[in-house]
Amino acid sequence: MTENDSSVYFGKKVFFLHPPAFLQNQVITELAQEEFEVYIAKDEAKLRQALKKYPDAVVFACINERMKESAWDEWVRSVMSLPETAAVNIGIIAGAADENIMRKYLGQYKVPCGYTVLKSDLPGVTKQLVDILNSINAKGRRKYIRAFTENETNITVNFPIHGTFINGLIKDISSVGFSCAFSEDPDLTKNSLFADIQIRLQSQLVKAEGIVFGSRMESNEKIYVILFTQRIDPDVRTKIRKYIQSNLQNKMDIEIK
Repeated sequence: MTENDSSVYFGKKVFFLHPPAFLQNQVITELAQEEFEVYIAKDEAKLRQALKKYPDAVVFACINERMKESAWDEWVRSVMSLPETAAVNIGIIAGAADENIMRKYLGQYKVPCGYTVLKSDLPGVTKQLVDILNSINAKGRRKYIRAFTENETNITVNFPIHGTFINGLIKDISSVGFSCAFSEDPDLTKNSLFADIQIRLQSQLVKAEGIVFGSRMESNEKIYVILFTQRIDPDVRTKIRKYIQSNLQNKMDIEIK
């Protein structure tokens, strides 16, 4: 599968380079709740190198932060001109609608993801960015972001079975469900409903209701797939998405260190 094929199926990684506090603490969080795979990047040189692995990525360059205008110009031009990164979707985020700067990026450089003016209007800015990301099919065919947690500690699940709880390890999780395995197979039946599932996401404990969707064998281990019901508390989905965003960000920080 090529990188291009991969983005069609799994979506594009969306990086915000040097985002200001308002963007980082509010807008990016909202985009994660909309199931976009978003990342914060604070080193332009390392991000440029990492983009060679993700040639279909999206980068929103926050041009009022950290670097001078000439340095931002050089960075954008270099990403758009290198063959390995020429397909990266670049957008500009600015604190004001400067006509000259806007004309440069939209008319001269022709950045594909536009020029967004960052205001204190959270819904307006978020909607504009959502519209941009949808226009380039940033989610691909997937609907939900997912974190793979097989080798991580304190990512567990407790199932209420026969008056007691059995402990399992979560393999991956999204806002619609998770997969897990147990040291001893509890022989869960397909379509079984569990009303008091306890999910530990490191220091955070959430409770949910889920249905056994099915199971599969991986090596000698039986993996169960659990889907949340519609009765799940919306706050639980919110917490799961926040955890997933944090999990993915931590892995990306290590990758582009």
